Amino acid sequence: MNKRTTLGHSSLNINRMGLGCMGMSEFYGSFNEEESINTLHKAIDLGVNFFDTADMYGSGANEQLLGKAFNGRWSEVVLATKFAVMRGPNGEFLGVNGKPEYIRESCDQSLQRLGIDSIDLYYMHRQDPQVEIEEIVGTMADLVKQGKVKYIGLSEVGPDTIRRAHAVHPITALQTEYSLWSREPEQELFDVCKELGITFVAYSPLGRGFLTGAIKSRADLEEGDFRLVNPRFTEEAIQKNLKFVEVIESIAQSKGVTKAQVALAWVLSQSDEMTTIPGTRNVHRLEENLGALNVELTEDDLSTIREHLPSETEGTRY
Repeated sequence: MNKRTTLGHSSLNINRMGLGCMGMSEFYGSFNEEESINTLHKAIDLGVNFFDTADMYGSGANEQLLGKAFNGRWSEVVLATKFAVMRGPNGEFLGVNGKPEYIRESCDQSLQRLGIDSIDLYYMHRQDPQVEIEEIVGTMADLVKQGKVKYIGLSEVGPDTIRRAHAVHPITALQTEYSLWSREPEQELFDVCKELGITFVAYSPLGRGFLTGAIKSRADLEEGDFRLVNPRFTEEAIQKNLKFVEVIESIAQSKGVTKAQVALAWVLSQSDEMTTIPGTRNVHRLEENLGALNVELTEDDLSTIREHLPSETEGTRY
């Protein structure tokens, strides 16, 4: 069962496993709108209520897709979207912007694309190094006062920034990459979130698909897939990082489940206050991912994983 938890400092009850929607519009090879909408509808039917997007995914196309898919079903959905990463008319990346006027404009545009009056959870996608976090969060807090946003979150920031932000306005969620091959948040972020009552939202819990075991060489990736320019997906890195897949393979076989389900179950086992948002474009993978909620990892399983995980991942995250 996809249990629910209350998103920190909010009245929003969300799934422990939501759905990341980025790949439905960009980054991971070809995609099909009809298939994506079918997957979104099936997710709701299966009890998923937490969906994650951003204004930069598909340069706004992803928000438009969700607006179309959820029309008439918004009462069943808790939606998170983000601002800060700028895109040009041809999709080119133009940097990060945290200026107040840009935040206000981005929020209005997201609301229009989604076709709603208020965003459940609004994240700062990345911090603009030219703007103090207090000014950014202060502007987000104004959006809450105006009713355009219900709760605010941060993404990919450190402990000091979280504390400073939280002092301005309660931070509901912190979204950061976390998986078997990206375990950096364990060092400090988990403790800060627990102390301040912030929900940790783990993105890319399947290591951008690598931990499913489906990627054994670059030939397994479509032309245009952003992973082809990611440092962890060079041919050399792939071969070295396959050790991560080997760690969970025997456990998956012994339980009669998939490697993806073991990888997701491991993420969720790390904290009862965590939720995760694996992405997928099709119903088959959605159902497989949700099956991880029924996978129970024993202490022996967890000990085996800890003992055999490589100490480092080959290649940086970006």
